[in-house]
Amino acid sequence: MGVGTVINTPAEAGLARMAADQVQAPVRRDLAPSMAGEDFAFYLQQRPGAFVWIGNGELRDGAELHGPRYDFNDAILPVASGWMAEVAKTALSAK
Repeated sequence: MGVGTVINTPAEAGLARMAADQVQAPVRRDLAPSMAGEDFAFYLQQRPGAFVWIGNGELRDGAELHGPRYDFNDAILPVASGWMAEVAKTALSAK
């Protein structure tokens, strides 16, 4: 299987931003493009959507994602789950 390129669809990216505004979650627009290999690109070839990063805060002691010393920041759960609920509510109300 080849490498996919994540290309968010405009409507779904807008929905993600709108949901972030509703829950007053900060949105960073200064991140450089990433070469992370994501299977999500293949989903986007089949259905419209948007891939988003939910920040985990600053790295501590080099404990990067998917590493053996990774330490999930539990403090992000309320805003992340609120954002996800807002995405669902907004998408369902548009149907």
